[in-house]
This record gives sequence, structure tokens and C-alpha cells, in this order.
Amino acid sequence: MLTENFNTATKSGTYGGTLLVLLFQIQWGSLFHTILIAAVGAATSFFVSMALRWVGRKWLERKGDGN
Repeated sequence: MLTENFNTATKSGTYGGTLLVLLFQIQWGSLFHTILIAAVGAATSFFVSMALRWVGRKWLERKGDGN
């Protein structure tokens, strides 16, 4: 098999070069924008879930008081 012929230096050089190329391909502005949008979306989802939970509990309390 071909992987048996690769020594450690060749493997580490290949992995290091691949990682370096990927690092240079990343558009950091886009990455930070994506992180920001994801954080805003997660926070919005959390707060909407908490608000719906609160509304649901209030609704159930009112429904229980009517009996």
C-alpha cells in the first residue's frame, strides 16, 4: 500500500502544507461575519424560546384558575 512508503517527515510535511494552504484560503472577514450572524441567531432563538415558555406558563396558570 502507498501509505506504508510514506515516512513521518513526508506525512507531517503533507499535513502541514495542506493546513497552511487552507489557512491562506480562509477569508477572515467572512469568517468573523459568519460567527457574528450565528451568535445573533443563537441568542435570538434562546430569547424567543424563553419568552414562549413564559407565555405558555402564564396561559396555563390562567387556564387553571378558571376551573
